Order: sequence, then C-alpha cells, then structure tokens
Amino acid sequence: MKSQFFEPSWYHITGTDRMHLDLDGRGTLYEQLARALKLSILQGRLQAGFRLPATRELAAELGLSRNTVLTAYEMLCAERMAVSKGGSGTYVSDAAIVTAVRPPVESVPPQSRYAARLRRLPPSPLHRFEPPVRYDLQYGEPLLDLPLVTAWRRELSRAALRSELRYPPVNGLRELREAICEYLARRRGVVCRPADVVIVNGAQQAIALLARVLLDDGDTAVLEDPHYPFAANAYRAHGAQLAAVRTDAEGLDWQALPRGGARLVHVTPAHQFPSGVEMSLARRMALLRYAAERRCWIVEDDYDGEFRYERGAVPALRSLDVHNRVIYVGSFSKVVFPALRLGYLVCPRSLRDDVVSAKRLDDLGSGAIEQAAMAAFMRGGGFDRHLRRAALELRRRRGALLGGLRRHCAAHLEVTGSHAGMHLVGWLPGWPSAQTAALVELARQRGLGLHPIDPYYEKPATRSGLLLGFAGLSAKQLHAATRLLGMCLIDAVER
Repeated sequence: MKSQFFEPSWYHITGTDRMHLDLDGRGTLYEQLARALKLSILQGRLQAGFRLPATRELAAELGLSRNTVLTAYEMLCAERMAVSKGGSGTYVSDAAIVTAVRPPVESVPPQSRYAARLRRLPPSPLHRFEPPVRYDLQYGEPLLDLPLVTAWRRELSRAALRSELRYPPVNGLRELREAICEYLARRRGVVCRPADVVIVNGAQQAIALLARVLLDDGDTAVLEDPHYPFAANAYRAHGAQLAAVRTDAEGLDWQALPRGGARLVHVTPAHQFPSGVEMSLARRMALLRYAAERRCWIVEDDYDGEFRYERGAVPALRSLDVHNRVIYVGSFSKVVFPALRLGYLVCPRSLRDDVVSAKRLDDLGSGAIEQAAMAAFMRGGGFDRHLRRAALELRRRRGALLGGLRRHCAAHLEVTGSHAGMHLVGWLPGWPSAQTAALVELARQRGLGLHPIDPYYEKPATRSGLLLGFAGLSAKQLHAATRLLGMCLIDAVER
C-alpha cells in the first residue's frame, strides 16, 4: 500500500469527546493509523478496556479502506496494545501501560559524572563551512584517488565473499594483525608480534579505550601544546586533569613535564599536531627516561608520519623503547581515507588484556569484512603502491601550496619548516587573535576556508597562525586559493 500524508483527522468517540488521530505521512496508511491509535492509548486518551470503533465505521470516517483499518488493529493486537474479542470487537488491552503525557522536556540534568563532563567539553575546532566554500584549506580532507577507490571496492567485494560471518576476534583478524606487524617493522621500525596488535575503529577509539583503561578521576594526562583536541576531550571526559606542556622547534619540552609524574603523556613525535615539528632524538630519549623513572605511559599518536618529503622516514618512538612504556597508535584513516574507520594499537603485553576487554565492551570487535579487505590489500602490495602514489601527489600539492604562499603571501605569512604530513602552519607575526578572526571571516565571504591554530592550544597562544591543509585540493586549486589568500591578507591589514 502506498504511503500517503493525511491532514490530522478527527473521529467522534462519544457525545462529548473527540479522538485526535494524526496520520503522520511516514510509511503505509495502516502503519500510520496503528501509530496514531497506539499514541492515544499511551497518552491515556483511550483507557484500558475501551472498545475501539468498528472497522467499517472508522474507515468511512477517515476515508480509508476497511482492510487498512483491519491491518492497523491487527498490529495493535500483535503488540499487546489491544485484544480482539470475536463477535464483540477490538478493545484496548488491560495490560497496556497508560501514563499521563507531560510536555516534552528540552533537557535533563546530566545523568552521570561522565555525561556532565561531556557537556563541559570545549567545542572541536574542526568544522565545515555552511554553505561550503569554493577553496577550503581544511586539514583532514581526503586525497581523492580513483585507483584507490577501484582497488578498495575490489578488495571489499572479495572479502565479502570469503569472510566468516560470525563475530570476529575482539582484538582483530590475525591476518590483518600479521600484515600490520610486517608493515610496521619495514616502514616505522617497530618490531612487534600479532598478539601485541589490537584492531580498533580508528585512532579516536584507540585513545578513548586507553583513557578508560589507564585513567582514574584526578589522574594527570600530559598533552603537547598545541595538541589534537579530540584526545584532550577523551582524557578530560574520563576525569583526567590535563597538563599542557609547551612545544618548540624540537617538539615537547620534557623539562616542563610534571615533576610529580603523570599517568600518561600523549605525543605526536613524527609530526607534531598541529605545529608540524619533528621531535628531536634528544627529546625522545629524555621522554623515554621520564616515563621509565616515573612509571607512566606514553601514547604515541603516529597519525600521518608515513608521508615525508624532504627527509627520510623517522623511526617511531616505540622503536627506541626498551622499558615497554610506549603504546603505539596507528590509523588507516589518513593514509587511505577518513571514511574507513580502521586503526590499530600496539600494546605492551602488560596492558593488552585490559585493552581487549575494554574493546569487547565497546563493540565486540571491528568489522570483519573491512579487516579482511585491508589485510588482502596489504599482502597483495596494493597498500604500498597506494602509499607511493599518494606521497608523490601530496608532494606535488605541498609544492603548489608553498609556491603560492611564497608568491602571494610572503609579506604577511611565515611558514615554518614542515617536512611531513598533509598540512602546513602559516604564522601571522604580530597579529592579534581578533585580526585573525576577521581575516577568516573575510576569506569565507570570498569563498576561501581558513582555519586558525588558536583553538588547538590549551593555554592562550603566544602567536596567531593558520592551519593550511593541502590534501583536499588539486595543485591548480591551491594556486588559486593562495592567490585569494594573498588578496585577503592585504585587505585585512588595510582595514
């Protein structure tokens, strides 16, 4: 039966009362009628034991077929909201729970400490413009790669045919964990066993699981400043006290770490987010000593360290760890595409069972078909081919962005050396935050999306800057975007 929308209909029940039946237009007519009658019962307008109108009578009143009303009554009986008494009619069930309906409540107080913390979390600086702008220099936009889409569709189709349809192992399919171990040893210098790897739904789930496993209320969690805001929110939501430690040209300043120790230190050593600097070897060794001496954990977030342009690959911090204090977090979201919610943790053996137990409570395991497809993609060489192709294209786009910034923005924008990843930081020397905000708004009006770095700081930023992502725009678009940015900078200075 076709779905149809009816204006709210009224049906005469007694000499003084009328029943309001609102057919909402969603689904078939018998579904709409059944919902309207059920709502009247739950609202107490139809009491237990009340005889519903005869099907012919109600059908005629509402302009429906009798079969539509019969089917609606059968649905009510199937839900135990009504009972049919042969030869007598259909009655509201005595078992129907009738409650007086109160006006809808706009909000309720937080129902737990966790919910209360969630409400206090600062908004994320990551956003999309509405309506979308023509050139958006948003970090995190995917690199559109048609060969990758074709290859991934093929692997998914194959995996769907051969995958087990039961629940997968909570820690992930062994074939994917084996492929990750081989990849990490070859590309990131991390030697681990498949048992050390836990497959998760992206890096964000990894961070949330670690917060649950490692943190109690009041524990100290150290973050770089500036830092990844979703990590800060995950730790804050689990009751941690955040300690923001400044970064400089060598990465995290270990001398500013809490003297009394911390439960965990979250770092992005290969490509600090968002400043883009690489943590020096001296700072890495000092951080490892700090963790060993104070028995704290290091969460190494290697979100996009795979893409490097002017230097060779930098080994992961975990490859230097001899005390098993580093938990390595990797993700396929940046190197493949964000829609693929697949990542992994490399856990010290002492934490592995706790992380797996927390993962079991979350979702019983990540999608088996996607895992099988990724394992085959890696084993068959498709993943490495994609990385090589993506690195070449990102190098070209990065060159287009740098060239455009030198040509059009050099008088106002200072770009610090960033040799990896999918974004740059353009600093605005001497610009107050209000002037930067005015620049962002001016650019938006002209079709250019700019994103200030200020919201990524826990403490007030000492200088203004822009986070300039280049993965989502072609080289030609980046040339046009930087030309437009140059004009916006000139106009913002002259205002």
